Amino acid sequence: MIDPITAMAAVSKAVDMIKKASSTVDDVASLGPLIGKYFDAKHTATKAARDAKKSGGSNMGKAIEIELAIKAQKDFEEQLKGMFFSTNNMDVWNSIQVRVMEMNKEDREEERREAARALNAAKKRKEMIELTIGLTLVSVISIFILWGVFEMIAYCADFGCGK
Repeated sequence: MIDPITAMAAVSKAVDMIKKASSTVDDVASLGPLIGKYFDAKHTATKAARDAKKSGGSNMGKAIEIELAIKAQKDFEEQLKGMFFSTNNMDVWNSIQVRVMEMNKEDREEERREAARALNAAKKRKEMIELTIGLTLVSVISIFILWGVFEMIAYCADFGCGK
């Protein structure tokens, strides 16, 4: 598990790199790899914050960290949007937003499929356990019945039955 503070520092570093690079380049497209690193770092930081929340700690402290980080990220993303608009790349920004929505939808669908697969796997495990228990019980009962039949045959052979 990654430390949320380290993850947030990676986001800040990516923001600083983009800001420095944006002051020296004319084309927004050349910032693509840096912007991609920012969003990767943002995703990692969000996941780390969520995982840190699950591990316990102060709710107030976690809430402050998360909200301040979200605010800084939103502010930077507005600056990024402005950068695309100021360089007359509004269509690129809109295409990016459409692609993000499509990819998020695909991610949600994959999460649903994964949850369904996990549920089916658990159901199959349960069925296999029930089947194993059932077969074991049938085997044990069959052994006792066969043992009883053999004992009855042996008794009848020794003492004579039905005569």
